[in-house]
Amino acid sequence: MNLQRLLSPAWAMKITQRYVPFADAASSELPLGRLLRLSLFQLSIGMTMALLVGTLNRVMIVELGVPAWWVALSVALPLVFAPLRALIGYRSDTHPSALGLKRMPYMWIGTILMFGGLAIMPFALLLLSLPAGHGVEVWAGRIGAALAFLLVGAGMQITQTAGLALASDISPEEKRPRVVALLYSTLLLGMIVGSALLGWVLTEFSPTRLVQVVQGSAVVVVLLNVTSLWKQEARGARRGARAPDGFSRSWARLMAIPKIRRFLWTVGLGTVAFSMQDVVLEPFGGEVLGMNVGLTSSLTAMSAGGALLAFAMSSRILSRGMDTIRLAASGALLGLPAFACVIFSAPLDAPWLFQTGAALIGFAGGLFSVGMLLTAMELPERELTGLVLGAWGAVQATAAGVSMAIGGVLRDVVGSLATGGWLGSALNSPVTGYSFVFHLEIYLLFVVLIALGPLVRRSANTASRSAHPIGLAELPG
Repeated sequence: MNLQRLLSPAWAMKITQRYVPFADAASSELPLGRLLRLSLFQLSIGMTMALLVGTLNRVMIVELGVPAWWVALSVALPLVFAPLRALIGYRSDTHPSALGLKRMPYMWIGTILMFGGLAIMPFALLLLSLPAGHGVEVWAGRIGAALAFLLVGAGMQITQTAGLALASDISPEEKRPRVVALLYSTLLLGMIVGSALLGWVLTEFSPTRLVQVVQGSAVVVVLLNVTSLWKQEARGARRGARAPDGFSRSWARLMAIPKIRRFLWTVGLGTVAFSMQDVVLEPFGGEVLGMNVGLTSSLTAMSAGGALLAFAMSSRILSRGMDTIRLAASGALLGLPAFACVIFSAPLDAPWLFQTGAALIGFAGGLFSVGMLLTAMELPERELTGLVLGAWGAVQATAAGVSMAIGGVLRDVVGSLATGGWLGSALNSPVTGYSFVFHLEIYLLFVVLIALGPLVRRSANTASRSAHPIGLAELPG
């Protein structure tokens, strides 16, 4: 009898839902196999982010000798389209498709742009590796690299916005939070797997190997996205023209919500505080601590792993009644010792302390992001939830891009002043430029804590949150 019970489908389903991650996100309308296949577009975006932010920035600065300010601007270019995420989501909601498809056309366009950018990038990197005497060719390489980063960034923003909206469309309302939580976890998993693979492949670095890796990434992106999109959206009736001024009216209602401007400003400040080091963290490990490409590429995996751990722990923390703003403040507080670990790793010559700081930065930034996202979900005007989260994602992505560009510029400017003797003999070291950026982020975290104070309030949804798992519904990225 016991053996029959163990082999029964009901018992197997119970065990699966208890021990298999996100198995409870599946439903009769969206089976687990189809859901996992849909999540592949997030896997491709995570791997692309690991390539752009986690590997190419260090390679271009240390191995190819490109100025950090140019690399920072190039890495920030993928986020130029971030302010348009709310508009992209609105237009995909109201797309007047003759074929009855509203999400699929945008996801196809995004995939094509990502492939095109990654296809251009290897040739631009070849030109970047030429000696300084080839002035025209080097500048052509820099312009080509900037164009490639811009195309990849536009493709990532469009694909992710439409893809998450598609997941929201085809999943039942009661399962939607777990579905999008799965997609977010897949994004982080893609960053972890991508950085680990890139670190392993590029252990023995050469320009030819780098070109092969980027070309292979372009093919992998297309294969994953095509597999993800295949027969996911059903054709509906043809839609007519969009309503005039629909977006502007919705945006005016959003701005009328109390403290919404302070909330968005705080999201931006916190993102700047946690993102300014993204473009200089791996070059710091390579130039100051002597870590190879493989070890510095693993930093992205550590940071993403820390964010994934924060995502998992936040569910348990919030179920005990903690306010979402206090959760975000906890992340800002943990960021202080995290950046201190990175700063002290240079005088102590301790790569392990540097790696610990990188993982703790990811964990602290994850707590801050989850807390602010859940605060956005609890704002009034429930029919504007998609627009609120689109604004959240636009502010976060824009702030991340701007902060990375600023971080690279500050590293170059302060580093040049220090090594030129303008700041005194005590600071005449390449460490000074990096350390200035890390110290500035610590100061910004104090500003974030001050800005979070007026937003703290007792959550009216504590009881309901404790009864349900954390739901990152319609997560913007």
